Amino acid sequence: MSKVQGANNELVVEVKPTGIRIALLKGKQLVELHQEDNNHRFSVGDIYLGKVKKLMTGLNAAFVDVGYQRDAFLHYLDLGPNFSTLKKFTGILQSPKAKKRPSNRVRLETEIDKNGKISDVLNGGEQVVVQIAKEPISLKGPRLSSEISIAGRNLVLMPFSNKVSVSQKINSQEEKRRLINLIESIRPKNYGVIIRTAAQSKRVADLDKELRYLIEKWESGIKKLQGSKPPQLIIGEVNRTEAILRDILNSDFSQITVDDDTAYVEIKNYIQKIAPDKTNIVKQFKGKTPIFEHFSIEKQIKILFGKTVPMKDGTYLIIEHTEALHVIDVNSGNKKNTTGQENNALSVNLTAAAEIARQLKLRDMGGIIVVDFIDMTDPNHRQQLFEKMKNEMDDERAKHHILQLSKFGLMQITRQRVRPEMHIQTEETCPTCLGKGKIQAGILVLDEIENKLQLLAKQNKEKRVTIKVHPFLEAYINKKTGFKSLKKQWQKNTNLSIRVFSSMEYTIMEYHFFNEKDEEIML
Repeated sequence: MSKVQGANNELVVEVKPTGIRIALLKGKQLVELHQEDNNHRFSVGDIYLGKVKKLMTGLNAAFVDVGYQRDAFLHYLDLGPNFSTLKKFTGILQSPKAKKRPSNRVRLETEIDKNGKISDVLNGGEQVVVQIAKEPISLKGPRLSSEISIAGRNLVLMPFSNKVSVSQKINSQEEKRRLINLIESIRPKNYGVIIRTAAQSKRVADLDKELRYLIEKWESGIKKLQGSKPPQLIIGEVNRTEAILRDILNSDFSQITVDDDTAYVEIKNYIQKIAPDKTNIVKQFKGKTPIFEHFSIEKQIKILFGKTVPMKDGTYLIIEHTEALHVIDVNSGNKKNTTGQENNALSVNLTAAAEIARQLKLRDMGGIIVVDFIDMTDPNHRQQLFEKMKNEMDDERAKHHILQLSKFGLMQITRQRVRPEMHIQTEETCPTCLGKGKIQAGILVLDEIENKLQLLAKQNKEKRVTIKVHPFLEAYINKKTGFKSLKKQWQKNTNLSIRVFSSMEYTIMEYHFFNEKDEEIML
C-alpha cells in the first residue's frame, strides 16, 4: 500500500479496563499502532534512582537494580560526558545536612574520559541516577543511560550540559541560527538544549515557557532523591498517548477521537497546553459500535499483522521473525506480467518498499531487517528501489540505516529498537473445539443465548439488554424469517427490550450481554 502524500492524520484512542490502544491513521490507512497495558511499568524516558549490583569489567558495563525482575544494563558509553557532575549532585541531594541547591548552581566537574573504564567511576552497591533508554525486551532487562534528557514538544532539556544543538531536519541555516541564538539568550547555566523540528518558526515566548516547564519538571522531580532508597522512580515519562501527541502532532492532524470520558478530558487538556490552536480537533466517540471497528481499524489489524501481508494486484509479503533478525520476502503472486520481467519486478519491488516501511513502523520492528526483493539486473532499477526505500522512511522517527541492494537482491535495514516488537495473534482458535476441528452446533449457541435471556427476565433486574456477537451470529439473529426475526421472538418470549450488535473482535461462537450503562452482565 502506497504512502499517502499530504493526507490528513487521525489519531483514534480506545480505552479498555485492561489498557489503552492508540491507532494513527494517514488517509484512513493504519500506519502506527500502540498498546499499553495498565500493569506496564517501564517506559522509555523514565528516570530512576538505581543501585549498582555488579560491575562487568569485561563488558565495561554495570548491572543496575531499578526494580525489574532482571537487572538493567548500563554501559560505560551511556554514562554521558557529565556523569561525574550528576553523581556529585546526587550525593549532595541525598546528604541530610547538605543545603539544597538548583542544578544551575552546581560547579560542573571535568567530563569523564571517553575511553575510560566503568570501574573508574562506579562501585558495586553505589546508588546512581539512570534513565530508561530501552524497555525490557525478551529475556533482557531495561537498557539504561545516565545522560539524562527531559523531552518536550519543541525542546529537549539536558541537565549538567551547556551545549545547544538543533534538529538536522530544519533545513534553513538562517532559522537554525535564529533558534540557537534565541535559546542561548534564555537558557540558564548548566542546562543544555536540543531544539526539535517542531520548534521551527516558534516565538521566543512559546519556547521560553516550555523551557521553564522542563526545568521545573527536572528540579521538582529530583527532590525525590532526598531520603529515597533505590529502586525508586524519580521522574516518570508522560503516558504513551501524550508522548505520541507530543512527538507527532502537527498541522496535518485533522482529528483525534477518544471513546472514554476521562481520557477525552485529559487529552483535550494536554492539547490545550502544547497546541492551543488544535484543541477543537479532539472529539469524543459516543457510538455503540467499538471505536476500532467503526474506523475499520480492527479489520486492518487482522490483515496487516499476519505472517502474509497482501498488497495490490495479488502481490504479497511474507514476514518471519527470529531472535537475531527479521526476514521479509517479496512475492509477485499472481500479478500478470505485461511489461516484461524486469519492469514487472521493479513495479512489485517499489510497491513492496512502501508497504515494508509501513510495516516496520506498524509492528515497531527493530534490530536487523533483511528484505529479499525480486531480482533485478538493471543498475538504474536497483538504485531507483534504494531511493524509494529511503524516501518512504523519511518520516521515520526511529533511528535507522539502509544499505544498498546486494548482488543477491537482499537489502539490509537496521532500525532502533527501544521497546518490544508488537505481536498480534491474527489467527483465531475456535472457542468451542479449542483448535481440534469440531465445534458446537450453532443452534445450541442460540439456545444458550435464549436460556440466559429467560434467566435475566426471571431475575427482573434488567429491562433493556444488548447482546454483542460475531457478525455471522448478528446477521442470523436479526434476519427476518417470515414476518419475525429471531430477536423479535426472544423479545416476545422474555418481555425484554433486546438489541443485537456485531463485533469483529469476537470469535464466531462468542457472545456477551450488556445493560443500559453498557456494563457487561455476568451470568
